[in-house]
Amino acid sequence: MKFTQYAAAAAIALMAGTAFAEELRLSHQWAEGDVRHQVAQMVADDVAAAGVDLTIQIFPNQTLFKAREQYTPLSRGQLDMTVLPLSYAGGQQPAYNLTLMPGLVKNHDHGDRLSHSPFMAEIENIMAGDDVMVLVHGYLAGGFGSNKGCITKPEDVAGISIRAAGKSFEEMLAAAGASISSMASSEIYPALQSGVLDATNTSSESFVSFRLYEQLTCYTPAGEYALWFMYQPLIMNKSTFDGLNADQQAALRAAGEKAQAFYLEQAKLGDAVAAKAFSDAGVELAEMTEADFNAWRDVAATSSYPAFVAETPDGQKLLDMALSVE
Repeated sequence: MKFTQYAAAAAIALMAGTAFAEELRLSHQWAEGDVRHQVAQMVADDVAAAGVDLTIQIFPNQTLFKAREQYTPLSRGQLDMTVLPLSYAGGQQPAYNLTLMPGLVKNHDHGDRLSHSPFMAEIENIMAGDDVMVLVHGYLAGGFGSNKGCITKPEDVAGISIRAAGKSFEEMLAAAGASISSMASSEIYPALQSGVLDATNTSSESFVSFRLYEQLTCYTPAGEYALWFMYQPLIMNKSTFDGLNADQQAALRAAGEKAQAFYLEQAKLGDAVAAKAFSDAGVELAEMTEADFNAWRDVAATSSYPAFVAETPDGQKLLDMALSVE
């Protein structure tokens, strides 16, 4: 009888523990081999290993929410976590468009400094107003690819048809004399193949995953200087985080810190992988210099930057804060 009572008590205790275990849902748009999924998986694995009655279920490949439809449910508490290009939510918060702005980030280490700057603290304050917080900071880089000569400086895009990644880049490239063709990254390959496009601007990962080395004659990789950087953090609903116990919060923060270091390392590696893929395919490589970077920034200063300031509350203040980070 005593054994039965102890067994029943143990079962009740087990059920009680299960009932209080938290499960978080994390949505993103990428395949499981992508670095952004790897960052999410690392956080999930480390939190599970911490033994704090907290698990994270990951929904990749837009299986829970569409790519551009994740920020709103996150801010409403209908989703717990996501890895998201923050500029996707630029319609809700125009300030976020600064996280995909030409000339603000020079290289990955500069991006890391920007992530820990007063500028990013201001962006995080805006997120907090939407009940959102950052768990893992991260920038991914990109470059140019062309069939009309190498692109390193503004004069190189005059008169060519180019696809740009983001509104601000379209504004800058148009100001430099390019003809802009807007399309999804999945449409770049056939557009290059058919001659609709002469050149493109996109992420290092997309250059490789869409095999664009098969259609391009020159590639400008992200190196010591690069123009295209996109902030793509792992973010979380703040109320959900605040509702966790101290051990669970500590496990999430520790996992996030470890994943952030991995993200930076892998972002640099991804650029090197892309450069090698193009080199191995016999495509010419062209490095951007500091002078080239500054020339692009000068063009942005008369096109993308004033457009951002005109449509964003405190836009000039935020832009100046970002540009002040060395």
